[in-house]
Amino acid sequence: MHQTRRHFATLMAAVGATSVWPLRAQQQPEYPSRSVRYVVPFPAGGLTDVMARMVAQKLTESLKQSVVVDNKPGANANLGADLVAKANADGYTWLAVTLTHAVNPALFPALPYSLDKNLTAVAHLATSPLVLVVNANTPVKNLREFLERAQGRSLSGGSSGNGTPPHLGLELLAGSAKLNFLHVPYKGGTPSLNDLMGGQIEFIVSNLPECSTLVKSGKLRALAITSLTRHAVLPDVPTFAELGLADVVLENWTGLMMPAGTPAQVVDKVAQQAIRAVTAPDVSERLGALGFSVTGLGPAEFATILQRDMARWREVVKARRIHAD
Repeated sequence: MHQTRRHFATLMAAVGATSVWPLRAQQQPEYPSRSVRYVVPFPAGGLTDVMARMVAQKLTESLKQSVVVDNKPGANANLGADLVAKANADGYTWLAVTLTHAVNPALFPALPYSLDKNLTAVAHLATSPLVLVVNANTPVKNLREFLERAQGRSLSGGSSGNGTPPHLGLELLAGSAKLNFLHVPYKGGTPSLNDLMGGQIEFIVSNLPECSTLVKSGKLRALAITSLTRHAVLPDVPTFAELGLADVVLENWTGLMMPAGTPAQVVDKVAQQAIRAVTAPDVSERLGALGFSVTGLGPAEFATILQRDMARWREVVKARRIHAD
């Protein structure tokens, strides 16, 4: 009799435990239940920052939690990337990424994080070409005059950092036109453009969204663009291909990543909301006016793009002997 009672009590305890677990699981707060940190590894005002702030504003509304942009520039965008790679994989720390992050593994073999092992792709948001720009006060009016000016001397060319698309643009231009240049890396696009306008450097192959307003206002002069066809934002600016430099074709992109191991349902939810944000008519129109082409691709497609570009630029860095200055 005592054994029967003990068995019954044990059975009821087990049933009770299993019935409580689903209840507790159901009581877990829906994601997100608190504010999100959106790390931008570049200074404020640049291409990546502009995109992140537009997305953050929209997702603050749709997720009903604050998405706070946190600028953490430094170490060629690796400082912020490393911070997110080592953050808790709970969906509350995001990273804004560009083509720079796909190039960095080739330039910095001893990175403290792995892009494809410690981070996971969430959403590919948009692409944009680059533009060769000079100070509007320079006598150079077109690409031919620029190349003539560069003959026999080393022009100072700025970029937003080693391995960033502007740096890659410098390298492609130098290789195609057989010119020499002094690379001056900055910690972002905005500081480099400020120095170009101030006369401290002579040219930049700049991200279109970062320089388009300055070109339109007459502070900078655009000489050529890296897209395959002319761009609607600067329709009078010829492509490098039109001007005989068919190898100078380059497209930057921006995207969103999270720490590896973040629950799939969280990744999918943020991806859907981020894509909805950039494809919303009001946002896509604003982005288009700046020079972005909205893509809105999910985790799988973005992961494929990352692997493709990591492989491509690993070969380019090796072939052109590009190195971190």
